[in-house]
Amino acid sequence: MIVTLTPNPSVDRAVTVDALRRGHVLRAHASRVDPGGKGVNVGRALSAMGADPLVIVPSGGPEGALFETLLAEDGTPTRVVPIAESMRMNISVLEPGGTTTKLNEAGPALTAADVDSLLETTLEHAAPGVWIAGCGSLPPGAPADLYAALVREAQARGARVAVDTSGAPFAAAVAAAPTLIKPNRIELAELCGRSLDTLGAVIDTARELVAAGVENVAVSLGRDGAVLVTAEEALHATAVITDPVSTVGAGDCMLAGLLLGLDQGAGAASALSQGVVWGAAAVRLEGTAVPTPAHLVDIPLSITREPELALPLDD
Repeated sequence: MIVTLTPNPSVDRAVTVDALRRGHVLRAHASRVDPGGKGVNVGRALSAMGADPLVIVPSGGPEGALFETLLAEDGTPTRVVPIAESMRMNISVLEPGGTTTKLNEAGPALTAADVDSLLETTLEHAAPGVWIAGCGSLPPGAPADLYAALVREAQARGARVAVDTSGAPFAAAVAAAPTLIKPNRIELAELCGRSLDTLGAVIDTARELVAAGVENVAVSLGRDGAVLVTAEEALHATAVITDPVSTVGAGDCMLAGLLLGLDQGAGAASALSQGVVWGAAAVRLEGTAVPTPAHLVDIPLSITREPELALPLDD
């Protein structure tokens, strides 16, 4: 089973324009609204692929009511923790070629009771064999060590814990040694305090984290695919998409595919391959739409156990 905790979910509105021009009135020729947030996207992707995840979120206000309706329409199993303030709404502006500009609100302020309820609700499902994924930014009022506490307490109950966040919450969680982390290259560079301009630099940094106690380090690299580093091996997978539409949520779909593979007992190479294909499929979709099995055809996958360490990485 895979359970996701998203402390700062959102209603995501995506609008498509011919070109983003600052200071001008722009006419959108397409728009869509989806439930959003990293862990929400992971859960939606799993559900769309036929898995049975559980998404745990705080929700409140009119945006929260819309969010819950959208999730229900998706058919994604959800556990809502009610809060007093209204959920945030994020805006993505999409341009031809896949260029995406995001405007993210900070989110509602959570009380200490809200935070405790979120953590307690999540830990109800912590048991041997269960994956619990703590995903996304933290809203105002949430302590920076929220994910670290999740790692310690869930793993003490025998669960496996994945973390996908950034900044101080990410550093605190990594220090608690989760089972898996899934930063992008920028988030990993921020964590280690140095630039990571080549594939080899990313892999070396991931190996340092594995040596420090993180079992699996998966790093999403945009057009350059993703790597998965464990104590046994370093894998690099790519799936080039020539017709990108939106990159929003692609990393979340990649994490969903990876976690499902690991949850089902697949080896590291198979799990990473599935994750990269799911992420690539998401790039072809508008907004934060998630792929279904029908979207996975005709995606050229390449994976190697001998990564090209000198490969320069795209910005």
